Amino acid sequence: MEFSNLILSRESIRNYDPARQVPKETLLKIVDAAHLAPSAVNYQPWRFLIISSKEILQKLHKCYGREWFQDAPHVLIIVGDKSKSWIRSSDGYCSIETDLAIAMTHILLAAENEGVASCWISNFNLKLLREILDLGKDERVYSMTPLGYPKPGFHKKGIKERKELKDIIEWL
Repeated sequence: MEFSNLILSRESIRNYDPARQVPKETLLKIVDAAHLAPSAVNYQPWRFLIISSKEILQKLHKCYGREWFQDAPHVLIIVGDKSKSWIRSSDGYCSIETDLAIAMTHILLAAENEGVASCWISNFNLKLLREILDLGKDERVYSMTPLGYPKPGFHKKGIKERKELKDIIEWL
């Protein structure tokens, strides 16, 4: 897809067909886009978890209880390791959140390019999610996304509500 069309067509989808699995090859293409994302000092402080097991998905539903989320056949979770992230020496800034946000953006755009629906989720029960995933002490989850195909008959809104460019650009 042409890049500007890709950006225009991507939107958060909250409508999934639980009966339609995304092929493994397509999931790998989506994760490969994140794998190629830039990270500070190229440390790549991440792991990508693709959850397709019904048993684990049911546990995840307790972390984020929205009904539509329960229909997604896959959930992709990025786990970042703070101990493997770049730290700016002047003020202690840790790049983990920025690195993971860039990777998630690549995931969402790659999913759109493959015709797969997604939705950035950060509002989850982190404590319960950490237990389910058995995360190490330095590992963090900042976001996850369901992946799947919309139910038959679903249509995107197609309208992006954004501020005017003139209201957000300052020429210096």
